Amino acid sequence: MALVNIEDQGPIGIATLNNPQKRNCLSNELLAELLEAFDGFEARKQRVILLRAPRGAPVWSAGFDVRQLPDAGRDPLSYDDPLVRVIRRIQTVPAPVIAMIEGSVWGGACDVALTCDLAVGCPSASFAMSPAKLGLPYNSAGILHFMNVVGPRVAREMFFTARPIPAERALQLGILNTLVPTEVLEGYTMEMARAIADNSPLAIRVMKEQLRILSNSHPISPEAFERLQGLRRRVYDSADYHEGRQAFLEKRRPSFKGE
Repeated sequence: MALVNIEDQGPIGIATLNNPQKRNCLSNELLAELLEAFDGFEARKQRVILLRAPRGAPVWSAGFDVRQLPDAGRDPLSYDDPLVRVIRRIQTVPAPVIAMIEGSVWGGACDVALTCDLAVGCPSASFAMSPAKLGLPYNSAGILHFMNVVGPRVAREMFFTARPIPAERALQLGILNTLVPTEVLEGYTMEMARAIADNSPLAIRVMKEQLRILSNSHPISPEAFERLQGLRRRVYDSADYHEGRQAFLEKRRPSFKGE
């Protein structure tokens, strides 16, 4: 069974996460199918991409599959890891990507949703950034995504508390462009996609690339970059990283020691 269902509606390509038994967790296998889907959309020159969960899903995605996190000593979010590649693909695919959010969004899936160009949600939507619950050091590019969307202060709150941001507040913070009743979510999002598809694809492609470059134009010295990498290495080499992963797998509360 496909982990990502693909549908073409003329100029609109739709990718539906399709692993409800595992709450659409972002396993390496699902991420590989998602990359393949985006490549297909670009090859077919579709003008808008819609990323969604199945209708009525209580969880849009539970985030990265913790069972596939590497053992201590290896960066869990390096440049070529599948989740990072999908996030980068969303940024570079020429067509605007709309996240249609029904249900809760967790961890790395929250990063995926915020990286999409637009997001439309319904009242069941919520967003939680949960790496601190796993003893996981999130990567600098991902933290920058959050800072660009919600600002540094809210980004700190999300990463430090790991508490969900409900739909109404997500709208106020700019995580969602629009919040609509559940019964009109699909129709409203498709109407937005059709409005985009009616406009010049070349102009939109160039403006998307402009926005990507400008949002990443934060100079950082080589020394500062190495320091950030060193700080993250201290976490994924730590006993806390091992404890967070084990606690999740054993379905218990972790006991972090800060070492």
